[in-house]
Amino acid sequence: MYKDRDEALYFILKVAPEMPDSRLVDTVICAQAPLMRCLIKRQGDHLRIGAQNLHYLDEGAYTGEISGKLLRSFNVAYVIVGHSERRAIFHETNQEIQWKTKAALKHHLTPIVCVGETLEQREGGMTETVLSDQLTSVINGLSEDEMKKLVIAYEPVWAIGTGRTATGAMAEAACRYLRDLISSTFGAVIADQIRILYGGSVKPSNIDELLAFSDIDGALIGGASLDPDQFIAMAKAALKRC
Repeated sequence: MYKDRDEALYFILKVAPEMPDSRLVDTVICAQAPLMRCLIKRQGDHLRIGAQNLHYLDEGAYTGEISGKLLRSFNVAYVIVGHSERRAIFHETNQEIQWKTKAALKHHLTPIVCVGETLEQREGGMTETVLSDQLTSVINGLSEDEMKKLVIAYEPVWAIGTGRTATGAMAEAACRYLRDLISSTFGAVIADQIRILYGGSVKPSNIDELLAFSDIDGALIGGASLDPDQFIAMAKAALKRC
């Protein structure tokens, strides 16, 4: 929940011309809902706009919510589903996150499905159990075609906004585990096609190290992405994976 309209316009006018070729790197800004229209009009050829959340129904008496149907009518391309803050602050359940994922797919939005463990869960040796519960609750019941359209984001809750970052090896191990879970249901070919992002205090100083790992396909970036120069630098860092 950052940036008013003028700040957002300044940001996109600065970063859009600097984005890598979209045939090589997918670059997305997931913005607050009122800003999306003005950003989409200025996204250019190589940047796309996403939403931070959606409701799983197309319409109804749900004051303050936003539907996938409405997002798609604005040509929104992506939507974050199950972010750790939505899980922790707004008490979203695995079931609701599955419904939201299906709603995004129904309206041809690319869901960025977030999974991750808390510090207590990691220290209790529950990382794989938590990741398995969160991911399988979403992908069970999806068709192969639907699965191919997902983006998965591993965001260890203990490393978000704390300045603590999972080591590259820790992030890679978690992303590999998620890919293995997908492979066990959909096979290795589809699992290798799925983009798995790492999100947890990613910044210009560590993005190269993280993206060097084979199972980390990109980054879900929070606070460091608010500065346009840092955003540009991190988007261009992804070119090294091409």
